[in-house]
Order: sequence, then C-alpha cells, then structure tokens
Amino acid sequence: MTADAETDPEPTPDDASETPPDATAGTDHAIDGDAILRIRDLDAGYGDLQILSDVVLDVADGEYVTIVGPNGAGKSTVMKTVFGLTTHMDGTVEFEGEPIHGLAPEQIIREGVGFVPQNDNVFPGLSVRENLEMGAYILDEVPEAQIETIYDRFPILRERSDQKAGTLSGGQRQMVAMGRALMLDPDLLLLDEPSAGLAPDLVSDMFDRIDRINESGTAVLMVEQNAKEALRRCDRGYVLVNGENRYTDRGEMLLADEDVRRDFLGG
Repeated sequence: MTADAETDPEPTPDDASETPPDATAGTDHAIDGDAILRIRDLDAGYGDLQILSDVVLDVADGEYVTIVGPNGAGKSTVMKTVFGLTTHMDGTVEFEGEPIHGLAPEQIIREGVGFVPQNDNVFPGLSVRENLEMGAYILDEVPEAQIETIYDRFPILRERSDQKAGTLSGGQRQMVAMGRALMLDPDLLLLDEPSAGLAPDLVSDMFDRIDRINESGTAVLMVEQNAKEALRRCDRGYVLVNGENRYTDRGEMLLADEDVRRDFLGG
C-alpha cells in the first residue's frame, strides 16, 4: 500500500448499522407521521367468519412493508380487505386520508391502489398485451406510454407480447400480473405471495424487481412466504398471529429478535 493510499475509517457508534444480536422487536404497530395507508382496529373476514381482530397497520408514502406470520394468521385477508374483497366488520381503512373500507375494488383502483393476488392473477386466454390492457380498463383509451414503461421494466413481456399468458412460465405470468397492476401507476402496490410457485433460481430475481418498483416511488405492501428474504429487503415488517398484531419493527430488527426467529422464521 502506498503512503497516500486511503484507508477506511474505523466505524463509530453513530454510523454503525448492525443490529445487536439480542434485539427485541417492537409492538408499536402505528408509525409516527403521515401514512399513505392507515388501518386502525380492523375486524374483517368472510361472511360471518371473522379472521382479523383489531389489526393496526401503516404504510408510509414510498415505503416497503412486509406482512409475515404462520399459516392462517390472516396475512392475505389484510390485503384482500384493503382491496375490498372481504367482509368489513369494524375499524377503518384509510388511503391518502380518505376512508376506503366498504368501497368496491373498482373504486379502490381509482383511488391509486393496485393488487396482485396469489392465484388466478392473469387471464390465460388473452395475450400478454391484452392482459396489460385489462389493467387500464377503467380508462377511455389504453395508455401506450405506460405499456412501454411496463415493457421496459419487464423486457421479456415485450418479446412475448402476442403470446397467450397461459402458456408462459410461472415467473413470466407473475411479471404479467405485476405489469397489469402497474398500468394505472398506483401509489400503493399490494403483492400477495409474489414468489409462490416460482423456481428457487427465480425468487431472487422477482425480489429484485419488486425492489426496483419500490425504488421508483411506489409504496409496496407484501405478504410473502419467504419471510427471511422479504424482511431483509423491506423497510418494516408486521408479524400477524391468529388475525392479530404480534410484532412490528424494521425488517432487520425482526430478523434479529430471538423469539421472532424461533417462532415464525424457522430459527
């Protein structure tokens, strides 16, 4: 090393970013300040069957939030409730300061929310382009500029534009579903298990694409079976158990909490 070569400074407590190994995840489920999505004391379910009880959840503008928890915890029910697909029983769901609980999905889309369900999320008999056009069905004209934006984000879809979506691979169908949900340039994108059914070598690529969507300014609320990877990437995470809040904290704090790791992340 030459005499004038630069060396990295020693880390100081002020700029250290590592989470202590004995971290304790928080239980304050609301955030300070404004939230683009604000859920308070939410009770919801299907018909007379209540799944969620007093759920509190916030997503700030541009934030990336993940919901994790055991099977049957109500994670997907939260997403479906935000999008108007369940029975709202009590509590409030506000988007950009306005109540949206009780609205139909068509109205919620107009408010600026996009949703990618886990299953049946493409029209298999329609071409890739026709699927994308369906994402803008509430408009009088197809926004060609937005289709080009989607093709730039998912180049394989440009190549397969005329191919029926049902003949695509699982990863490509997921891109179609995400592209369709992005056609109206939503402020909040809801993703329900985006890596489900993907080959292991495609999972990281899918997460990378979600990262870039969020980095472009779209807030993301995601339910994900690959909890560890999701928490590594997100800004904050919520742990739901039996339809109720259990923990809420930064992703790295949840990963570092011994009880969270043991009970919900497989150690």
